[in-house]
Amino acid sequence: MPISTRWSPEIKKEIKQSRIRVTSKVVDLINDSKYEVRPKVLVSATAVGYYGSSETEVFDEKSPSGNDYLAEVCRKWEATALEANKDVRVALIRIGIVLGKDGGALAKMIPLFKVFAGGPLGSGKQWFSWIHLDDLVSLIYEALRNPSYKGVINGTAPNPVRLEELCDHLGNVMGRPSWLPVPELALRAVLGEGAYVVLEGQRVLPAKAKELGFPFKYSYVKDALKAIVS
Repeated sequence: MPISTRWSPEIKKEIKQSRIRVTSKVVDLINDSKYEVRPKVLVSATAVGYYGSSETEVFDEKSPSGNDYLAEVCRKWEATALEANKDVRVALIRIGIVLGKDGGALAKMIPLFKVFAGGPLGSGKQWFSWIHLDDLVSLIYEALRNPSYKGVINGTAPNPVRLEELCDHLGNVMGRPSWLPVPELALRAVLGEGAYVVLEGQRVLPAKAKELGFPFKYSYVKDALKAIVS
């Protein structure tokens, strides 16, 4: 269930359950398995929504959780994964906005830029904590194989940007202007409460991944966008 949609009580319930339900089933399978065949590691996805949103604060793995709906979802999501047997190493990857060639945020943005209708959402001042798909896959692989990867690890690039900067870079690599912002009122009319997912952001740093020496291939959004669009 995607989160960038109009939220009703039913949708909010499904957003939460869709995250927790699958994780709970995986944890049950692990816990019910015999020791000889029990997996030694569980890499569980979660999200940077754990931290809530802010235009001024900087978040890393030691930061407290936020107090909004998505932060609550992430807390319960992570708590479910941590119910795995204590013999199992658990790595919780708090994933930012994934940039790749197929799907995700860019799949909705690139067509607009192609027809000269691209621009930021709302003010454009909201933080955009992103990660290239290749780096996310590599981070998950490293978490599977390296016993040093445990606990919370932010799955974000080292250099988050504000949304207007991302749009400027996307326009530059596509040879298109970033000039047509989507008004906040229009987004709230379409998405209701769910609009805050795209209108508010958080500046999240991958302190743990850098401490572990993870080699980011794409540390800067301009390089990531060039690789994706080319």
